[in-house]
Amino acid sequence: MINKKSLFSFLIIIIFFVFLLLISKNNNFPNIKGLAIAGRNIKVELATMRAEQEKGLSGRSSLAPDEGMLFVFSGGAPRFWMKDMNFPIDMIWIGEDLRVVYIKKDARPESYPETYGPASTQGGPDREAKYVLEVMSGFAEKYNLK
Repeated sequence: MINKKSLFSFLIIIIFFVFLLLISKNNNFPNIKGLAIAGRNIKVELATMRAEQEKGLSGRSSLAPDEGMLFVFSGGAPRFWMKDMNFPIDMIWIGEDLRVVYIKKDARPESYPETYGPASTQGGPDREAKYVLEVMSGFAEKYNLK
């Protein structure tokens, strides 16, 4: 015979799993993907929407060595800034052909309001880029990315 306490506990567990299932189907979690660059696998968060791209990594306290943010643009990549950033990063501009177009090493938070990118005084690609990958500062140097 099942007592009321056991039945109640069983129902709570069922409700919890149904809740998890519903959340996983209709979630608003970041779009996380994998990317291989310089022989390294990087877990990237995709930034495809304008609001995601404007915020970027701003406000975050850090980034793991195997993590990054990949910005995907329909046209050329715009300029980038370091507003509300808490750590330096490497910015890697990548063309539609998936070749590295330009690398800004060690972009620092204190550089704001300066910008990086096309026609920027701080440096940028001399040809159009479809993607920009942001990773921890030192990544490009460590893995000899050119």
